[in-house]
Amino acid sequence: MKARINKLSSVIVLSTTLLFCSCRTNEEIKTMDFNPVPLFNPPSYICYKAPSTITIDGKLSPGEWDTIPWTDDFTDIEGDKRPAPFYQTRAKMAWNKEGMFFAVLMEEPHVWGTITEHDAVIYHDNDFEIFLNPSNDTHNYLEFEINALGTVWDLYLSKPYRDPNHTILDNFEFAGMKTAVYVDGTINNPKDTDKSWSVEVFIPWKSIYEVMRGKDRPVAGEHMRVNFSRVQWTTEVQNGKYVKVPIGGESSIREYNWVWAPTGVINIHLPEFWGYVQFSDKIAGTGTDEFSKNPDEDIKWALRNLYYRQQQYLSEYGKYADNILALKPEEVCGNELAGKAKLYNTLSMYEITLPSPTGKTWHIREDGLVWSH
Repeated sequence: MKARINKLSSVIVLSTTLLFCSCRTNEEIKTMDFNPVPLFNPPSYICYKAPSTITIDGKLSPGEWDTIPWTDDFTDIEGDKRPAPFYQTRAKMAWNKEGMFFAVLMEEPHVWGTITEHDAVIYHDNDFEIFLNPSNDTHNYLEFEINALGTVWDLYLSKPYRDPNHTILDNFEFAGMKTAVYVDGTINNPKDTDKSWSVEVFIPWKSIYEVMRGKDRPVAGEHMRVNFSRVQWTTEVQNGKYVKVPIGGESSIREYNWVWAPTGVINIHLPEFWGYVQFSDKIAGTGTDEFSKNPDEDIKWALRNLYYRQQQYLSEYGKYADNILALKPEEVCGNELAGKAKLYNTLSMYEITLPSPTGKTWHIREDGLVWSH
């Protein structure tokens, strides 16, 4: 009986090895011309502790926000492919032991809004949006949207829309969240010219980290992936009301997407391109910290590009590559690191690994999740 068990174990081990091994000869490898490696230069921001109590009233009051730095001005979501936004948008962030504060100021001569139902699709109006990925793995992230009427849509996404079997929970609620809008002008009045509208948001850590086990708040030096978006529709006044019209020179109606961290395409749901927010234990106005890049992020970016190439390979051949050489990893991360890449396959799944300078091994799989051990 023992001999039979050992023989069966050998068969199982051999079968598993054949299933997972990426060791075909070069002559058998199918390859292709892949898309160029995208530019990777997300913005960064140092998030300091709030210097005082922040009253959530929509106004960026000087005593509360003056010492807290601005982000860079928002740009078009496609980056340099499109003209810069014609209205300025910029944001601020701060934190304390209870949660995280956000503020945005949006230049706007005609403030309007129509949607009043909670958890409706707010971006059908001009809106402001916050995206948070506390685990920094592109999965289990949070979205917040608000229009000039103060109507909110908050939701949870298990994965980006591009990845299979994603779940979207429209009924997710940021427990304990506070929001407010302030209009410097008059809303829904085409007869005058407004100056701006601004938003303040407070989200407790218990809500932000509800999607990440074993964590209740950040520590100094830690990073969180964050992005902001401003949706802006082109309008004209018809019968005393704002009506959406096509952007000049275009035939169909669509929106502008102005963001803090551009993704290169009209799709905000690419968390790997979002900005880096680094938390500081300094109180805003009492000193400054420099942004410190984590070297593991370069490894994660290399894996992300191999994931992109697997998607392109699947589209071309109807299956994922089962040999790492088919993905031309040397084009992604250079010959030395490419030689350390490993690819493991089953019939419908894959996993790619790369070692990092910090001693970790990073992994990515077919649904885009990235993790280390």
